[in-house]
Amino acid sequence: MEKAYKLLSIQEHISNKKAKALIDEGRVSCNGKQITIARTELAKTSVLTIAHTPTPKIIFEDTQILAIDKPPFLESYQLAKMFAGWSLLHRLDKETSGVILLIKENSPFHIEAKQAFKKQNVYKEYLALTEGIIAEGCEIQKPILTLKGTHAKSKISPEGLYALTIIKPLSIIGKKTLLQAIIKTGRTHQIRVHLKSIGYPIIGDTLYGGAKAKRLMLHAHKISLLGYDFTSPLPNDFPAY
Repeated sequence: MEKAYKLLSIQEHISNKKAKALIDEGRVSCNGKQITIARTELAKTSVLTIAHTPTPKIIFEDTQILAIDKPPFLESYQLAKMFAGWSLLHRLDKETSGVILLIKENSPFHIEAKQAFKKQNVYKEYLALTEGIIAEGCEIQKPILTLKGTHAKSKISPEGLYALTIIKPLSIIGKKTLLQAIIKTGRTHQIRVHLKSIGYPIIGDTLYGGAKAKRLMLHAHKISLLGYDFTSPLPNDFPAY
């Protein structure tokens, strides 16, 4: 047996520090399962796979807004640095793929867009793959409390903020369900926490009890605000529906 980061270091001819960083970023898997702890003991014959981050694609751009198709394993703030003169309007979790919007900081459109988010006048639709069969759609209306630290983590709590997620099964694949999730609010990890609360955590969401996978199977599919509509197609690592 050998520690995962040491195996990766040998396999990829990189330093132990770089190997640890890749594992900490959630980009390393073994036999299709994500390695989350660099010191995980693995058989010396194990073959580790690194998920390489593809280049973000521009969905749409004008003088007011820039819509990007964000790949997984890229932090939102890192993405923003790739586009000079633009700033984040909102964020996506590192492993979440899909539509993310950038604006010109403090422009009239930025101020109007922030108000649209505050007043919940933004349509946000995600796709999520969960373990288990969800036969019917439902509304999940449970308050969410977020604990801030080195890494944010949320939970259902009467002390939390109002949160509403509307889910609808799109297809059943074996014992998995591909869901549409529409969020009316934007709490930290909202879809992830709400799905965990009904017993169907997202595949790859090890933070909230999901089965291990190459990545968090959550995709920001559509977003609409102030007359704009943007869509990111279903990624290749999601099952078709």
